[in-house]
Amino acid sequence: MAKTPVLTPQAEDFPRWYQDIVNKAELADNGPVRGTMVIRPYGYGLWERMQQDMDARIKETGTQNAYFPLLIPQSYLHKEAEHVEGFAPELAVVTHGGGKELEEPAVVRPTSEMIINEYFAKWVQSYRDLPLLINQWANVVRWELRPRLFLRTTEFLWQEGHTAHATYEEARDFAARIHRHVYADFMQDVLAMDVVLGRKTAKERFAGAINTLTLEGMMGDGKALQLGTSHELGQNFARAFHTQYLSKEGKQELVWQTSWGSTTRMIGALVMMHGDDNGLRIPPRLAPTQVVVLAIKGDDAVLAKVHEIGDALKAAGIRVHVDDRTDTPFGRRAVDWELKGVPVRVEIGPRDLENGTAMLARRIPGGKEPVAVEALAGLLPTVLEEDQALLLKQARERRESRTTDVATVDEAVEAAASGGWARIPWATLGEAGEAALAEHSVSVRCLVTEDGAVPDADDAAGNVAVVARAY
Repeated sequence: MAKTPVLTPQAEDFPRWYQDIVNKAELADNGPVRGTMVIRPYGYGLWERMQQDMDARIKETGTQNAYFPLLIPQSYLHKEAEHVEGFAPELAVVTHGGGKELEEPAVVRPTSEMIINEYFAKWVQSYRDLPLLINQWANVVRWELRPRLFLRTTEFLWQEGHTAHATYEEARDFAARIHRHVYADFMQDVLAMDVVLGRKTAKERFAGAINTLTLEGMMGDGKALQLGTSHELGQNFARAFHTQYLSKEGKQELVWQTSWGSTTRMIGALVMMHGDDNGLRIPPRLAPTQVVVLAIKGDDAVLAKVHEIGDALKAAGIRVHVDDRTDTPFGRRAVDWELKGVPVRVEIGPRDLENGTAMLARRIPGGKEPVAVEALAGLLPTVLEEDQALLLKQARERRESRTTDVATVDEAVEAAASGGWARIPWATLGEAGEAALAEHSVSVRCLVTEDGAVPDADDAAGNVAVVARAY
């Protein structure tokens, strides 16, 4: 009788495979209110690692962390018409508190442009107060009709940056800096994610923004996932909240603003971009546990050796966990660590002890080989970097091999329907073609230049639309 697979195979049912991993790798569980989620310790450990690295990158730009209230007076949202229109279907509104109806309903924040601008208007008086660079790590609520853990949930965790500048050019350049040097560098260098950097079309840009920069990744099934955005807000919010400053010339001027965010959606992307039919594959630079050392049997000498190896690897700067739970069958433990995507397993049993070797199992390329115990501390840092690079290479090769240059809307729809992306000249597609794509659940993920760079304008000559079905 054939052995039942631990996970539904990707090729058989990709959404079910995704749900299986989230469940069996103990990343998250559904919350009690529809669309909410409980992030389990293993999943939250990934988020903590993401937070730590991104927080350092954000602070390198001169941005400081702050915190703003979860509840926002409903009247604030009506100050910028396009913004409230864009978020109205997703709002959760509190009408009662303390057993009484509130004088003014409060909105559970879907994003914080409104409340932060209320305080920016107080804090900015002079050109000396600029630039004002603020970030917060928080939760937000957007009422989702079709929730999916990590990808679209009613409540999710994120960071949101908000800045005010003296000139359009300063704001534009800061939004671009976040886009490339915080988000793109982090996603490529740490998450090993292949991302396409581009500009959103007017239809797809953030409500209230004059420009949205995006990072789009291809998942294992060929669909796109938006992984982060950086917005130029122009003076729209400054005008609504009267956020102005006294210039060096003694004139009252409106500030120019940006906002930018990334979310726990990155954990879902990690599953769908790198995972395989055996489970997760965690990039070594991200992994809370880079190497797990497993005792195969409960022999005293074996147990002593796995702890000795664990200490040596820790001393070498490797994040290591010693698994000495020999009351649980070794096979079950090995499958569990494979499912959770730990990059390397070092397995030690009595026979290995006699030979002075350990069995080295690499999760990312696969395969096992015996390695001398004394060589492990020197070898593993190189192995981990090789596997980090391999994940990025595999993700990039998949996108490139499944992206087709097309000349018509029909060809673009066909490419997306067959599990890939399409590139089509924006001059050929245009807004009419974008609307035609939407009828087939295909969207313009971003605009890029002919050589793949980020365009300076929506209608720049040579712009190319990257189109796909998306999560």
